[in-house]
Amino acid sequence: MKIVITEFMDLDAVRTLQDRFVVSHEPTLVDRRAELLALLADATALIVRNRTQVDGELLAAAPRLRVVGRLGVGLDNIDVTACRARGIEVFPATGANALAVAEYVVASVMVLLRGAYLSSAAVAAGQWPRQALSEGRETAGRTLGLVGFGGIGQLTARLAQAIGMRVLACDPLVPADAPAWAASGVAHRELEQLLAESDAVSLHVPLTAQTRGLIDANRIELMKTQAVLINTARGGIVNEAALAQALHSGKLGGAALDVFDHEPLAAGSPLATAPNLILTPHIGGVTRESNIRVSTLIAAKVADFLLAT
Repeated sequence: MKIVITEFMDLDAVRTLQDRFVVSHEPTLVDRRAELLALLADATALIVRNRTQVDGELLAAAPRLRVVGRLGVGLDNIDVTACRARGIEVFPATGANALAVAEYVVASVMVLLRGAYLSSAAVAAGQWPRQALSEGRETAGRTLGLVGFGGIGQLTARLAQAIGMRVLACDPLVPADAPAWAASGVAHRELEQLLAESDAVSLHVPLTAQTRGLIDANRIELMKTQAVLINTARGGIVNEAALAQALHSGKLGGAALDVFDHEPLAAGSPLATAPNLILTPHIGGVTRESNIRVSTLIAAKVADFLLAT
């Protein structure tokens, strides 16, 4: 049985697969589509991250494919419906990178509210913006609004509460009377109410037809003046032009984006000149530790599936 791995994966986890299967592991294979399709002709398993598009063309090139492992949790790059129609199992790494994302969110909230950590270049150049940077806000006592209250959202809530934040959340899949609200100490809100009450808003929902463009100019207008926005979910959920305008106008106090509508972020994006903006290249869920957890989990799931069927 042959496994094709198209993006980076912890090498110890790869070796566990190599002990039992024929493995083709090339972290840059995602960028060589024709070569990838050719390698899939006799593959029984495929392991990907978020950049590999598991679409109709790829599935047609892989007639023996039985399982797809996703080194992460988002499935918007995988045609899950087509996989199911073919009887192909899809395994996401649910929970394995939750801590990395939650820490990224809480750290970003603290940096953006305080407003003091983006001034190194000015200080190094001999400037001394002490008065301007003395208006930063403390995180304790502020309100964090979570759009989405699954596993990552709930872990983010616990970390935020530990540093004194009040936490609200909205999630149509978690009813207002669900035990999770009382158990977590998180208050349930509808989206518009959550945006109006929160000092920081963090997104934790998948990209679907319903969530695309969810945070647009109208919803940004509902947010508190000088609130901050964190997106580690998917880029298409936020209207990037509207966000840039809100940062330029001072409506929002800052934002941290780890994901974008098109990745890599295109030159000339309206985000390029926006102030108080942290941009990272889709690594919110990727740390040394989470890469090991994600890779180990998916290696085990794929191996167990192949050996059992």
